Amino acid sequence: MDDKIFEGQVALVTGAGSGIGRATAELLSKQGASVACADINLEGTHETVAQIQSAGGQALAIECNISNSEEASESVETCVRELGQLNVLANVAGVLAMEHAHLTQDEVWNRILGVNLNGTFFTSRAAIPHLLKSKQSAIVNVASLAGIIGQAYCAAYCASKAGVVSLTRVMALEYIKQGLRVNCVCPGAVSTPLIANFSPPENADIDLIKRLSLVPKSTEPEEVAQTISYLASPTAKSINGIAMPLDYGVHAG
Repeated sequence: MDDKIFEGQVALVTGAGSGIGRATAELLSKQGASVACADINLEGTHETVAQIQSAGGQALAIECNISNSEEASESVETCVRELGQLNVLANVAGVLAMEHAHLTQDEVWNRILGVNLNGTFFTSRAAIPHLLKSKQSAIVNVASLAGIIGQAYCAAYCASKAGVVSLTRVMALEYIKQGLRVNCVCPGAVSTPLIANFSPPENADIDLIKRLSLVPKSTEPEEVAQTISYLASPTAKSINGIAMPLDYGVHAG
């Protein structure tokens, strides 16, 4: 892929304060894009922006809780106002919690659906009118292996990510004639703070959790970022509406 394939373009990356979002923002910048980095974690977002700027790139930090529709919309408007346009949206921000389904509280359910599914929709809804002004534009959503196959103790997370997969397909079809492509990536375990900072619920059956760990490997954030970059690029111009697993083949079992 051309090292500067996004030269002259603007990308908005949510969840850019760490993990996959940070890796995606940094990669798109290296490939020529000006990047708006949005995250509720403003300190982490400033760190991402500083790293991009130190490498000679252009980046903007935006504090945003994407589960709030007004904040999601404002993040898009800030991006366009400050950077001039919008060509690529990477919906990366996400949250995770594990709990027995019958013990899952409303607060947990609503938070996970609010960020993972509602936030992806809110940001996309605000971005689409701007993306349609470009002859070639793309949305890449980060779903999960848990959006394709079930995972015990993750009712809210699985529901949210399955929703992202379905939303991706709907938007891909709806804008197919207008030059906007929409795809999603579905990683398994990724070496990020999101995975590092959670633990199974009390009395969980570990065998049920291990069923998705056929190989003792985690995907690195940079690998996911490379896939996001590819799907957003003109190189993938014929790819639209897919949910691409990044899981060492676990979904095939």
